[in-house]
Amino acid sequence: MSVAFTREEDLEAVAAHLPDRPISPHPNLVTPAGLKQLDEALAAARAAYAEAQQAGQIDVDRTPMARAARDLRYYSVRRASAQLVERTAAPDVVAFGDKVTFNRDDGRHQTFRIVGEDEADVAKGSISYVSPLARALMGKSVGDVAVVGEGEVEIVAIER
Repeated sequence: MSVAFTREEDLEAVAAHLPDRPISPHPNLVTPAGLKQLDEALAAARAAYAEAQQAGQIDVDRTPMARAARDLRYYSVRRASAQLVERTAAPDVVAFGDKVTFNRDDGRHQTFRIVGEDEADVAKGSISYVSPLARALMGKSVGDVAVVGEGEVEIVAIER
């Protein structure tokens, strides 16, 4: 078979086929800080896209343009679907945006803030509102016990 009838992609072309970042099926709830983070990420994605366009080396390496375009699509959708949540629940029950301190039945004492999916970062002390832990804590008050997995947690403090 002639080489003219085959198509072999080079590494740069393959690298340009980046899959889209997955979009959560859950409502895109955000805190004021989360909305600010989305705005900053969208601005950074726009800047990266513009920079990749100006670099003009798409024929050499399409990866920067593909990555910038993918991030721009993702953050555009997330920003457009963002629903800012202001604290409206009773002050004595756990709600979106609250910082919750609890004791686990294994003796650990932990504190997490319940935030939107894009804002969540366990290492920084925040968890997504769709996580099993957050779902178990929501609506509970200080002194209440929530079942999380095979264990229990007792809420000891709630902060806005």
